[in-house]
Amino acid sequence: MEIITDFKDLHFEGQGIVTIGTFDGVHLGHQKILKRLAEVKEKKGGKTIAFTFDPHPRKILFPNQNDLQLLSDLNEKTELLRKAGVDFTVVYPFTNEFSQIEPEKFIKEILVEKLNTKILVIGYDHKFGKNRSGNIETFKNASTLFGFEVEEIPAQEINEINISSTKIRKALFEGDVKTAAQFLGYNYFLSGLVVHGKKLGRTIGIPTANLKVENPDKLIPSKGVYFVKVEVNGFNGHGMMNIGTNPTTDNTPELKLEVNIFNFEQDIYNKNVKIEFIERVRDEKKFNSIEELIEAIKNDEKFCKSLIK
Repeated sequence: MEIITDFKDLHFEGQGIVTIGTFDGVHLGHQKILKRLAEVKEKKGGKTIAFTFDPHPRKILFPNQNDLQLLSDLNEKTELLRKAGVDFTVVYPFTNEFSQIEPEKFIKEILVEKLNTKILVIGYDHKFGKNRSGNIETFKNASTLFGFEVEEIPAQEINEINISSTKIRKALFEGDVKTAAQFLGYNYFLSGLVVHGKKLGRTIGIPTANLKVENPDKLIPSKGVYFVKVEVNGFNGHGMMNIGTNPTTDNTPELKLEVNIFNFEQDIYNKNVKIEFIERVRDEKKFNSIEELIEAIKNDEKFCKSLIK
């Protein structure tokens, strides 16, 4: 898959089979649309193009709202689109200026002149352009003028996509990573850089890597202990992760992400770690002593290792 971010001299030479969306999480609902693109490509030829935005439009349109929680950052999203079989992903910079573009101008200058759109696959309720004044009828009217086809995704499927996004976020906020995985079609994951912590884990025989997630809008599952898959520095294995504030040993409210990687001894400071959430083990808890904490962690470790298949 090729990622397109430079539009100055872009003129797509192939037959563009295009869809438009934020595609946050690229979950099963989105994957249905992308599968439809592939079916159209198989039948009529051309190249599939996912047109998406960075940053998320809500960051620009509602700058004072701080509740945006992304299921995937840009790198994760493009990787998921690649896995879904998209030929080209167009990442368009969403700005205040772009938000004011007239719908007809967007269609002419971007979809037609830049992407050479021949078939547009779009949802029935898709709104675009200045004041969200463009809709499916705008696309259909323009299709006659510019010579492209419009395929409308049924209302039921679009509603399913919106419901899926809501259910995924709700599940993750509750720590229900299994339900989230059912709607995503894969285990929810995040990536973080290994940074220095207090190294308390080493002193009690349970070393952990402290992770810093770069994107502040990335959704972090609720506090608790999780059984996870770990990818780091060429290693693929399992571990247990704690998300929380370490109430037994720490008095600060800062959220910490710490992973104990099973059967692993590499120095991975400043390395990027990918974490896949498989199962929630328990809530975060304040224990009466370090000894109680150690005993609980040992039990967590035993339980997590019993889940390895």
